Amino acid sequence: MGFIAEGNTLGWEDSEKFIDYVKKHGVQQLLNIWKNNKDRMGDSFKWGDEVEYIMLNVDENTNDIKLSLRSHEVLAQLMQKEKADPQNVEFLWRPEYGRFMIEGTPGQPYRGLGRQLLGIEDSLVKRRAEINNNLGQNERIVTMSAYPRMGAQDFTVPTALPKGNVAESQFLPDSVINPHFRFSTLTANIRKRRGKNVSINIPMFRDTKTAPYQDRLTYTSPTKNEKDPINQPYNIYMDAMGFGMGACCLQTTFQMSNIEEARSVYDQMAVMAPIMLALTATSAIFKGYLSDIDARWTVISQSVDDRTEEELGHKPLRRNKHIINKSRYDSIDSFLSSGSMLRSEYNDLPLVYDRETYNTLIDAGMDEILARHFAHLFIRDPLVIYSDKIELDDTKHADHFENIQSTNWQTMRFKPPPPGSDIGWRVEFRPMEVQLTDFENAAYAVFVAILMRAISDLKLNFYMPITKVDENMKTAHHLGAVLNEKFLFRKNIRQSMSSGPVEEEYEPMTINEIFNGNSNGQFAGLINVLRDYVRTLNFDSETSTLVNRYFSLISKRASGELQTMSAWTRQFVQSHPAYQQDSVVSQEIQNDLLQRCIEITNGTVQEPTLLGDLY
Repeated sequence: MGFIAEGNTLGWEDSEKFIDYVKKHGVQQLLNIWKNNKDRMGDSFKWGDEVEYIMLNVDENTNDIKLSLRSHEVLAQLMQKEKADPQNVEFLWRPEYGRFMIEGTPGQPYRGLGRQLLGIEDSLVKRRAEINNNLGQNERIVTMSAYPRMGAQDFTVPTALPKGNVAESQFLPDSVINPHFRFSTLTANIRKRRGKNVSINIPMFRDTKTAPYQDRLTYTSPTKNEKDPINQPYNIYMDAMGFGMGACCLQTTFQMSNIEEARSVYDQMAVMAPIMLALTATSAIFKGYLSDIDARWTVISQSVDDRTEEELGHKPLRRNKHIINKSRYDSIDSFLSSGSMLRSEYNDLPLVYDRETYNTLIDAGMDEILARHFAHLFIRDPLVIYSDKIELDDTKHADHFENIQSTNWQTMRFKPPPPGSDIGWRVEFRPMEVQLTDFENAAYAVFVAILMRAISDLKLNFYMPITKVDENMKTAHHLGAVLNEKFLFRKNIRQSMSSGPVEEEYEPMTINEIFNGNSNGQFAGLINVLRDYVRTLNFDSETSTLVNRYFSLISKRASGELQTMSAWTRQFVQSHPAYQQDSVVSQEIQNDLLQRCIEITNGTVQEPTLLGDLY
């Protein structure tokens, strides 16, 4: 969730008078950080992962599985070790948006590659065990991106009713929101700034008996206008932030040696973001319906879209300054590198940015590309202002900058060093969906870490126009995108510079071709490139064997030999005896689905179509 502070939060009406102050001082805090760190060199490669868990309650009489709204109590227990000895804890535990969610990270960053990689999966296994040790007898945890029946009738323990004062949702009770004030304030302020509830609309999977207005049975439409998105046939409608921010993910953050390396890796991994979103797809069910998408990203994007009618371009700009083309939660809008690989043609998306912020940064000596990036972040208003953290020393604090930075939830995050710390320039890779097992999550985290190093060491070049990256982002959501779709990808990733037409640098490829190479041998495939790279690192045999197992999982997911979690979920639901070919995922179906997920995670059930003989 990003920046979380203690203190009293302001409602939207009370916070509006402080918005300009927070943004002005946020820019100054950023400049102080940049001036102090722009020439910083030689930081070591450190990295870490964030895994989010969902807490479940299994009814001992009915076997019904629902969300357990007790994560804040479990977190209080988990965080005792950190409070007692914050410098020597194995894991860090943090709240997430949902009262059913827990976020876990390593207590100290991983350092480099090599034998360090042998400990990643072990860290994840121990984290899961530590949570399990603090659960009640009827409670379980799973790592899956979207709880299938979120917002369906009676889906929580304890039972709670919707239409609360915070979210004002027809489906989600306010009790699903973490009790930390930040989360309820964020929810209410997005709704109030927007002027109405968020409107999340997802295409429903059309089965043989799916009714066109199947979801109409679960909500009261506020309008009879058939052109309104929520009145469209074969549509799943959701109306609250919790539908998106209640989804879980696998994120990785990497410290690079200096600011330019961080900028360069940021760009290259931004191109990889939609590819990895499709490959890690685990989200096939929303609000108790099979959907026609495989990934959660667009649901979150719509769930925190606070743009007003003016910012959407529906009304003339009067109160607001900018027409904004994306939600706060979306793909990046500009590449950052100042290196020679970045052709101006790649930044082909008209970038909306705050001119006053841009001029301030330029006047202070920041280069145009980086200044536009940060000025783009500052087109957004701060959503959560703490009443006791308004007047701060801008040379020692970054709270106002982080207020803006942490609520721009993009596929990549470029992270300056915190004031007064030994932490360097970092990049955060944000698109991946969390996987069911610790083995899978370790595999994807290690793959990304090795890819990051290979990008820098081998000078790999994935650049193409950023509008094409956006096209790939849309493609990544499509049902079965791994097997059925093609993604635009650069033909020659070893070519550092080119002068010909940009359109000739990339072509449509399947995910199998991107990872495993094409049949004519003209594109080697990322797995083969990384296997060759790993051989140059001289890993010992144990580390090499493990890394090859991780690569094998990813290679087989890319080829279709192993299913994504989304594909496996659909197959499970559609072959369930209680399924009526109407797209509805009933409580009974969900019970069996989640029970199977728990058994696979625990290793008591083999699932060869999902994991083969690798786990």
